[in-house]
Amino acid sequence: MQPMHTLSRQLVLDLSPYLQVETHSVKLPDGRVIEGWPWLISPDFVNVAAITEDGLYLCFRQTKYSIDGTSLAPVGGYLEPGEDPLEAAKRELQEEMGYQARHWEGLGTFAVDGNRGNGKAHFFLARGAYPAGKFPSDDLEQQQLLMLTRPEVEAAFQRGAFKVLPWQALMALALLRW
Repeated sequence: MQPMHTLSRQLVLDLSPYLQVETHSVKLPDGRVIEGWPWLISPDFVNVAAITEDGLYLCFRQTKYSIDGTSLAPVGGYLEPGEDPLEAAKRELQEEMGYQARHWEGLGTFAVDGNRGNGKAHFFLARGAYPAGKFPSDDLEQQQLLMLTRPEVEAAFQRGAFKVLPWQALMALALLRW
């Protein structure tokens, strides 16, 4: 199987640092060229499934602009320019939840949209999480920190309570791994 190739790119919309939209000219393996292929550029992000030393999963109940009602959510956020994904994961756990963790495991890096770009998701499992002093969060959403047992997380996962696809995927990987 041969990959597609980008022949040219044109910036259509620049809402940096959170979003840029381009159109690409793309050459298919059979030689055909597709003009105007939409491409989204957004920052890579991390999501962390954090588990305390007592085996409790740290989650938020929070609101998000694109979600009706509330959702359960793991900790996460955008990478800073040039930031290592693991360092971003550790920073987000500290900044948003006021926790650090003794053991870190990468659960994978995934394309968010296989045809349109839109950043990459870096997933981590943080075990042995412990309180370490909370920094002031700059999150815009209302959120409540929860400590859930594994059966509570499994039930929440089964009913789709993690309403954003990367969050649901992360929790599935964490439940499979730990």
